[in-house]
Amino acid sequence: MPSSAEVPLTLLLIFVSAKLLGEIFERLRQPAIVGEILAGVLLGPHALGWISPGEAVSLLGELGVMFLLFRVGLEVKSSELVALGGQAMLVAASGVIVPFLCGWGLSIWWGLPTLESVFIGAAMVATSVGITAQVLAAGGWMSERASKLIVAAAVIDDVLGLLVLAAVSSMARGAVDYTDLAITAALAGGFTLLIIFAGARVMGSLLPKMRSGMRGVEAEFTIALSLLFGLSLLATYAGVAAIIGAFLAGMALSESIDQRVRPLTDGVTELLVPFFLVGIGLNFDPALFRDGAGFTALIVVAAVASKLFACGLAALPLGRTDAVRIGVGMIPRGEVGMVVAQIGLGFGVMAPSVYGTIVFMSIATTLIAPPLLRRAFRGAAARGESDALRIG
Repeated sequence: MPSSAEVPLTLLLIFVSAKLLGEIFERLRQPAIVGEILAGVLLGPHALGWISPGEAVSLLGELGVMFLLFRVGLEVKSSELVALGGQAMLVAASGVIVPFLCGWGLSIWWGLPTLESVFIGAAMVATSVGITAQVLAAGGWMSERASKLIVAAAVIDDVLGLLVLAAVSSMARGAVDYTDLAITAALAGGFTLLIIFAGARVMGSLLPKMRSGMRGVEAEFTIALSLLFGLSLLATYAGVAAIIGAFLAGMALSESIDQRVRPLTDGVTELLVPFFLVGIGLNFDPALFRDGAGFTALIVVAAVASKLFACGLAALPLGRTDAVRIGVGMIPRGEVGMVVAQIGLGFGVMAPSVYGTIVFMSIATTLIAPPLLRRAFRGAAARGESDALRIG
């Protein structure tokens, strides 16, 4: 095979297999996202061995999840996010504290070293909002109150999870730098709050002026993409994930952008998201489970239960139905847990077998959540327009 054929062949295998298995799972009344992740498992080095995790697939995957969160942001108004702020903060805080304590406590009980146990707790903290967002968007449930609270809590969760990771990384270096933690918290929180409170107003004022000065066929889409990439970059400098910047960019444009931008965004998202999902599956190694099955199973159960009950109980004032939806929506760890595991391995405080446990937990929670989400939202009507929020 000529070397020039390698790239299109890889793209063909990933995209077609993801969509094919996604279609099969839809016909089985299961979320397509599960089939797309399993496509990565089958193509990966631990099954057929046709594709290995690499920089190109990772880059396309990161771009895909950025567009996914940007699309979600276009459906959320800043006023709605602010209205949910207090409840979202409670859900996020519960979803950080309880999983951390569960991971740390179970690891100590199992006999693991203290610092390794702390990293396991940190890996169980953050929610991978990209997985939940894809299921909610595919089901047409983004206008539901529970969906918006999940997204709001996940944004806060990302900031809190960053602080937990910064603290445990400092411990691995030998001491906790409280000044550095305070600066990180101020930058991450300040950036997020600034865009939430001022982004829509600023873009509402600037967009008409920018639109009138451009002659391109898709001028507004060009502006939207520029803001998407710009805020994603600024988010990384502020200390939060690029996908949070992408979400905030969409939210800043949600009240002023032309409707034409939405189908264009949907098209790009449809193209790129399979690479994000397949990329998760490519990292799955069944041997990781066999090497420490008992502890791995315990951590997976704790990871699911801690988010489900902690976040669900925090959301109980909204009613039992929304509480269950929110608890389930906060379960996936996805790539976030794997990043924490890689940091712990790099510091030399996490054994390879424990690293395997965290990777397995991250992928297992990613696969478990979509079917539970579909069941939790079964009574919700699929609709594209936003409803008025009904708090309390």
